[in-house]
Amino acid sequence: MDNNKNLWAPWRLGYVLSEKPKECVLCSMPGDNDDEKHHIIHRGVTCYLLLNLYPYTNGHMLVAPYRHTSEYDDLTTEELAEMAQITKRAVQAVKKSMRPGGFNIGLNQGQVAGAGIHEHLHFHIVPRWNGDINFMPAVAGVKVMPQSLDEAYETIRSVF
Repeated sequence: MDNNKNLWAPWRLGYVLSEKPKECVLCSMPGDNDDEKHHIIHRGVTCYLLLNLYPYTNGHMLVAPYRHTSEYDDLTTEELAEMAQITKRAVQAVKKSMRPGGFNIGLNQGQVAGAGIHEHLHFHIVPRWNGDINFMPAVAGVKVMPQSLDEAYETIRSVF
């Protein structure tokens, strides 16, 4: 018997099947200097925090280093420390502004491990609520999100 629970996100199929840009999106977004357009919540010295444009749940964020690397063991001590600090602050901000029941926090290194942007390492911060994955995506291919990306951006950013 399999007691595991799956986090299904069929709405992400649009991203999976879409043509990917030639340049690394996680390198180009911070260089564009339009934080609101790219939903960049916070800029640190070595890394930054942004909303995932194809979220699993409301408030799904990414922490990415500015430096282009795909390997965890290539991160510097400074990058690791700042990524941990920004992750902690992001969790605190979401707890305060959205009151989730828990979080999934982690990374997928490499395409075979499930990384959607495998060439640029990044951490996921996924807020979770009881019943956040319901029948709508499975039956109708519809994702029920309580906020738009812009609203989630303002909600989290206002308390970060």
